Amino acid sequence: MKRIIIAIALVVATCGTIYNSFAQKEITVADIWKRYAFYPNRVPGFASMPNSDYYSVYSKVDICKYSFETGKEIEKIITSADLKAYSNGTLDLMDIDDYSFDESCTKILFAFNQEYIYRRSSLADFYVCDLQSHKIIPVADTAKGKISFAEFSKDGSKVAFVRDYNLFYIDLATQKETQITFDGKENAIRNGIADWVYEEELSQPKYFEWAPDGSKIAFLRFDESNVKQYSMTIWGDLYPEEYTYKYPKAGEDNSLVDVFFYDLKNNKTQKINFENDDCYFPRIYWLPNSTDLIVLKLNRLQNKLDFYRCNTQANTKEIVLSDENKWWLEITDDYYFLEDNKTVIFTSERDGFNHIYKAEFGQQPVQLTAGEFEVKHICAIDFPKKTIFYVSNESHTLNQDLYSINFDGKKKRMLTDGTGWNDPTFNSNAHFYCNNYSNANMPPVYTLHNANGKKLYTIEDNASFKERVAQYGFAKKDLFSFTTSEGVTLNGWMIKPADFNANKKYPVLMYVYGGPGSQQVSNAYDSPFDFAWYQMLAQKGYIVVCTDGRGTAGRGDDFKKVIYKQMGKYEAIDQIATANYLKTLPYVEKDRIGIWGWSFGGYLSALSMFKGEGTFKMAISVAPVTNWRYYDNIYTERFLQKPQDNPSGYDDNSPCFFANKLQGNYLLIHGTADDNVHFQNSMDLVTQLNKAEKQYEQFFYPNKNHSIYGGNTRYQLYTKLTNFILENL
Repeated sequence: MKRIIIAIALVVATCGTIYNSFAQKEITVADIWKRYAFYPNRVPGFASMPNSDYYSVYSKVDICKYSFETGKEIEKIITSADLKAYSNGTLDLMDIDDYSFDESCTKILFAFNQEYIYRRSSLADFYVCDLQSHKIIPVADTAKGKISFAEFSKDGSKVAFVRDYNLFYIDLATQKETQITFDGKENAIRNGIADWVYEEELSQPKYFEWAPDGSKIAFLRFDESNVKQYSMTIWGDLYPEEYTYKYPKAGEDNSLVDVFFYDLKNNKTQKINFENDDCYFPRIYWLPNSTDLIVLKLNRLQNKLDFYRCNTQANTKEIVLSDENKWWLEITDDYYFLEDNKTVIFTSERDGFNHIYKAEFGQQPVQLTAGEFEVKHICAIDFPKKTIFYVSNESHTLNQDLYSINFDGKKKRMLTDGTGWNDPTFNSNAHFYCNNYSNANMPPVYTLHNANGKKLYTIEDNASFKERVAQYGFAKKDLFSFTTSEGVTLNGWMIKPADFNANKKYPVLMYVYGGPGSQQVSNAYDSPFDFAWYQMLAQKGYIVVCTDGRGTAGRGDDFKKVIYKQMGKYEAIDQIATANYLKTLPYVEKDRIGIWGWSFGGYLSALSMFKGEGTFKMAISVAPVTNWRYYDNIYTERFLQKPQDNPSGYDDNSPCFFANKLQGNYLLIHGTADDNVHFQNSMDLVTQLNKAEKQYEQFFYPNKNHSIYGGNTRYQLYTKLTNFILENL
């Protein structure tokens, strides 16, 4: 069931209109991070309704039903007054954080008082509103605590959820709550809810699935008893608290994971026996027959993925498909199982580029797309018409376009025009889609289309935002490429001052992320907050540049996976090569080139500076990994294998081991409550810099996580970044 995250969307929508009068043309950090003047309008509260050609739009006063075909309102599904009346004044529509419909669209599941745990997991109070009976049904007793992942069964008669690491369901007709598991315990046993590393690196926090007929629930049980703990100090009280959770670092033990299914008819839970040492179970899916469960099993090296079909009646299992790669495999959500219960459509990099395949169980997969381009992902499938909709960069490495193709690999059609970046969201039956189009210098335009690509109407054109940035004289972002001394062609973008004079010389700030499979250089209007900040720096006389080095996405396995077992090596070489290329340009001041980045980019900015032998005058690292031995095992081992098996791959490209080579001005920033890239990384780098008697600056944010966000934090952070650049570059 598709969900809609509302709170953030509304803030973002407001950001685009909150600051409409400008007293000056000069961009300031306050404009960007206090008044949010340069965030384009989005389309908040918009979501397809199940099994229909309608969508819902949420506002604080109502949820309305609209037609995809006409864009016109059909009816008000529920108003704030309705919800107050149904709940005797205890619930208000303006307070909801999230909502979803059941398959018949006769019930709505509301989330209130949502609080995030990690990046993808949260807790909330959930209620079901029956639109026919006008009854409000609490999913669980709020006195017992908030719950996670509340989800309708397909027929809408039941809701499953996780509370206190145990799995439950409620029968909405009787309001009877049934507990499925009983051994859940913090930092020990988790039922239906991922451990930290599965949530972060396999991009899935919820690990239970309703059978299509509602007769069973499959789920994973995580035993993290033997996973080592990491603790973070939370500051503020007289005696600071310690937050402790399980975090498996590279080479360390993972949770032991078991696969179960619960039968609602006989109230029995049954285990599906797998050997679960040194492997992962990234996804589980029910086939349409509600009898067979597909379990994906990935080896610890993450280069072999087996699809198991498990029959829950006969208690048998067999491998029906395998995918392998000599480097590593990417786990996605591009796995679609057909109504015949024996065919899957999926994406794979098995020919060196990511493409779409169709496989009948036990048979050799048939390749449906082919060529030296990348299918980014499958957007939707129209099963009756046997049509797949997907986006790829076939028109250009830096573009993303929408295509359709038949199940037999024929009748491929390009549905967009190949001039920029398209991000379509389809409705539930793949009859319509909302397209988010932008290019490097054009903010998003949202349009509605039918499945043939015909534009029906425009939802948001961001005309007022275009006028706003024009008032501030935003400079053009130019896309370029160059060839390094090693013969490698790299793509980049460059922002020059609006009053650029080719006869003058300018300092350059390079931005880098560079992590495996990422892409920062594209023909898209990306990262509007940072884009506005770069425009501010351009106003102050800086050129800003970004290049995607080896290891990044869009150019096939040979380009992306050359980093295998030596992550950081080629990425740093390519950033240093970029700086050396920039020094050949007549308008670049050669001894005033700086580099900055966040997370992997913070790691890479430090490594590039330390290995650059004076190439960079300045570097900034925000929340960097400084030693891959400290990072989680799923991510790190995917690219480096275990440290026990590849120690040089870890040590040869760790900034901690090159701290003595620091030349230039260096700023290190980290949040002390970073559950992702631990503060330990920065502390160890500081230790090595001190040992090497190097001078540098450091700044730490108490109780802030990897995003370093909240209150005035970003304003303060970007003020510090700006001042450091102005003073040191």
